[in-house]
Amino acid sequence: MRRSLTRRRVLIASVVILMVAGVLIWRYLTPYKPEERAETAMVSAGSIAVEENDNWISFEPSAARGTAVILYPGALVKPEAYAPLARAIAQAGHPFYIARMPLNLAVIKGDAAEEILRVHPKQSFVLGGHSLGGVMASRFAAEHAGQLEGVFFLASYPDEKGSLKDTTLSVLSVLGTEDKVVDRDSYNKGRAYIPSNTVYVSIEGGNHAQFGSYGPQKGDGTATITEEEQQARTVRAMLDWMGNLRQSK
Repeated sequence: MRRSLTRRRVLIASVVILMVAGVLIWRYLTPYKPEERAETAMVSAGSIAVEENDNWISFEPSAARGTAVILYPGALVKPEAYAPLARAIAQAGHPFYIARMPLNLAVIKGDAAEEILRVHPKQSFVLGGHSLGGVMASRFAAEHAGQLEGVFFLASYPDEKGSLKDTTLSVLSVLGTEDKVVDRDSYNKGRAYIPSNTVYVSIEGGNHAQFGSYGPQKGDGTATITEEEQQARTVRAMLDWMGNLRQSK
């Protein structure tokens, strides 16, 4: 009788533990969803055709006249959240591809750019990402430098595995002054893994989340500029950088 009661208690405790663990995992893996502004940018209109498949979202200008862009999203951020940024750059003639990640985590699929590059063999590309997406993008770029023109970091930085120091790739780093998510010590250490001619852009008043359109992010600072303004400055920085890619090589 006692053994039966003990087994029942162990079974109940195990079920409770599994339920609690399931809830915690579900909460952790719940992604930041795109806001209305991003949803609107996902619609094909004017000179931009928006297409989706299982692996990426594409923003194709009717008249492509520049280097294409591949973006790895930040951790637990739905790829659609970067639609406003993608659309703005595509409107300047640069095809833009946002990679889809399993569980919205770039660390699971660091080679997401590989298929995009394979499907578009005649197009030149830059690769980059937001937050964790930038870290994983740099790791891919370090191993495939010959297939890329440059790498960009939005509130991000490379680690040792993604060192671009010995490549000829052009690099852009954009960071908001109110970003409280990026670890500044790690960001500064990351400078050792990128070329000395890296272009650094500081967005006064910008924070971590406003590179996308998914609302406030836990632990982030309060931006003193609007999301639209932060993204507009980011677009200008990226267009200026891409416009000088050939000269910087």
